[in-house]
Amino acid sequence: MPLDTRYRSTASMFYQSFPPGVKWLIIVNVAVYVLLLSFVDSVVAGTPVLLLFNLMPFDVLRRGEIWQLVTYMFLHGGIGHILFNMLALWMFGSAVEQTWGTRRFLQYYFICGIGAGVCVVLANLAFGDIYQRVIGASGAIYGLLLAFGMLFPDQEILLMFLFPIKAKYAVMIFGAIAFLSSFQGGGPVSNLAHLGGMLVGYIYIRTQFPSRRLRYAGSSSFSLSGWWRDYKTQRAKKKFQVYMKKHDSSKGPWVN
Repeated sequence: MPLDTRYRSTASMFYQSFPPGVKWLIIVNVAVYVLLLSFVDSVVAGTPVLLLFNLMPFDVLRRGEIWQLVTYMFLHGGIGHILFNMLALWMFGSAVEQTWGTRRFLQYYFICGIGAGVCVVLANLAFGDIYQRVIGASGAIYGLLLAFGMLFPDQEILLMFLFPIKAKYAVMIFGAIAFLSSFQGGGPVSNLAHLGGMLVGYIYIRTQFPSRRLRYAGSSSFSLSGWWRDYKTQRAKKKFQVYMKKHDSSKGPWVN
């Protein structure tokens, strides 16, 4: 029996649609952005504080400033940058958190964000610029997009807020755009982080959960034996329904 991957939400937009993990991530990101704007005209312009907390491969590798792998996720380069990331965090993160639970959701979010940072550092060390600064939560956000696409592949979303498209195809499109854009170089918002977040997220999901357990990762009561028992029950129920229809003389012959 195929796993039902359709996402159904009966939550109020201003209550359960903002689960605690998503809510506090948005609050912290916005608070940091507003705080920095009170000191500098542009977050990208650079200050001693920003240079300490943005992600620069040289600082991580040569100076041991490994905290940058976390702090860079809470810095954004402009109002459009943070608005896009927070909107995506709410749209995709809420469904993932409500499915997996807050603890699993936050674990996954930071693993994707930190993993994306590691990918940026290694890629720039190998064939890039180790002095290139990177900021933004996009690596973690792209990891959430991937998780949403794997959890609810047939759920329709609005691409660019205009075009309805299934989540699994949206993941492919965004991944392809990030991959192609990574060859063009870039500024402080790195496409390597986007790809890194998706790659780390995919590895995490495939190594942590068998595909049948993906929807149930936040439920401590789920077990493989329990799923197999439910599967056999549903299969037997379907067989019984087919049998009854075939032998229902009041409705004529059953056509296969």
